[in-house]
Amino acid sequence: MAKKRIYLILFFIFILAFFAGNLSWPEYFNQAVDLINSKIGSSFPHFWNVPFRLGLDLQGGTHLVYEADLSAINNESRAKKMEELRDIIERRINIYGVSEPIVQIQGENRLIVELAGVKDVKEAINMIGETPYLEFREKFSSEEQDEAIKNIPEEQISSIVEEVKQNSGRNITKEEVLNVIKESFFKTTELTGEYLKSAEAVIEQSANKIEISLEFTKDGENIFEQITERNIGKPLAIYLDGMSIIDTNGDGQITSEDLYAPVVQGKISGGKAVITGDLDLKKAKQIALRLNSGALPVKIGEPISQSTVGPTLGAVSLNKSLVAGIYGFLAIAVFLILYYRLSGFLAVLALFVYVVIILSLLKLMSATMTLSGIAGFILSLGMAVDANVLIFSRFREELKLGKSFGIALEEGFRRSWPSVRDGNLTVIIVAVILFFFGTSFVKGFSLTLIIGNIVSVFSANFIT
Repeated sequence: MAKKRIYLILFFIFILAFFAGNLSWPEYFNQAVDLINSKIGSSFPHFWNVPFRLGLDLQGGTHLVYEADLSAINNESRAKKMEELRDIIERRINIYGVSEPIVQIQGENRLIVELAGVKDVKEAINMIGETPYLEFREKFSSEEQDEAIKNIPEEQISSIVEEVKQNSGRNITKEEVLNVIKESFFKTTELTGEYLKSAEAVIEQSANKIEISLEFTKDGENIFEQITERNIGKPLAIYLDGMSIIDTNGDGQITSEDLYAPVVQGKISGGKAVITGDLDLKKAKQIALRLNSGALPVKIGEPISQSTVGPTLGAVSLNKSLVAGIYGFLAIAVFLILYYRLSGFLAVLALFVYVVIILSLLKLMSATMTLSGIAGFILSLGMAVDANVLIFSRFREELKLGKSFGIALEEGFRRSWPSVRDGNLTVIIVAVILFFFGTSFVKGFSLTLIIGNIVSVFSANFIT
């Protein structure tokens, strides 16, 4: 019964090592599969190829630190606003196709953005900091217009009359000037880009014209319905970043003279709207892209810190880390075999299984590998070696006492296990604290250290 259990454990270890090894380095298995398929005409599938996720220091890219302006936000809402800021910036970066960006909150008001593969700092800043602000404005009521007119100085109106006369030779009255001013009076509504669910550039089939289709959230749908209901027969202006969303006077650029304000024909239900006008497909897609990226809930301004790691430097760091890891493993293997002989050789095999399990877990978890993470991995490897040394030292002591091989092995493991367990547990506790309270640099170190020590406990208990 005991032998059957041992064989089952050995079989499980073999399957685990085979799976983890091929997940870590699938290219060798896949090359063998290709060779077999070409020889016998079969179609065996390739092993699952999951790439390692490399951080900036290994791949190259841009590191930015932003400080959010939370002065206008009450203390209870600050954490929520920072989470919204993080989510929107991450969504905005994803729209631009950046591979696996890292966006995380640091402290109360700082946001760290890491963009692997992005070498142009200006491009990265524009990608993040461009803040489109969509708003719908309605006409002032007659009473509000009259009140606003009262606040315009008489001298300013006279100046406008004189300026028109000089530029066009046309005599206009003050009443005409006031009427034009009244027509330009629009006030903001509660409907902004915050309530926008999606925007899409489409081609209207019947007229073959480019349009921008807008769809609002559930709350936005109700607000839009109320706004259109109270503005039937009146213009409703649409602004993007304080300017008209469309070039309405045909001069090829959007200025303060443009005003896109379609007249509301009736109450609009369903939460959908369409922007039409002088649009080409490229411009419409650009506007839709900016709208979909979302408006930031708080201002962030320019980054307070920025740095760039080139791809060459990243490749050098990666190669040096790999060489250091290989040399370290070989040095440990030589020591264990020379000092502990057969048991040392078995410990080396256990360490190899330990290494491939760690690497496969990092792949499966999509954990970002950084220089600090590699340092944590190498340190956890040292902890795993320490566990093996403790077990085999106790084993040798039991043999010297004249006990049989089986009893010495069992007794050696029993006496060393509390030290192995407690040592790894204390390291895991410290690493967890570092992960939750440390910076991004420390998080990478602590994460691999946590994974490594958990696997070390498993390795010592079942494999060694």
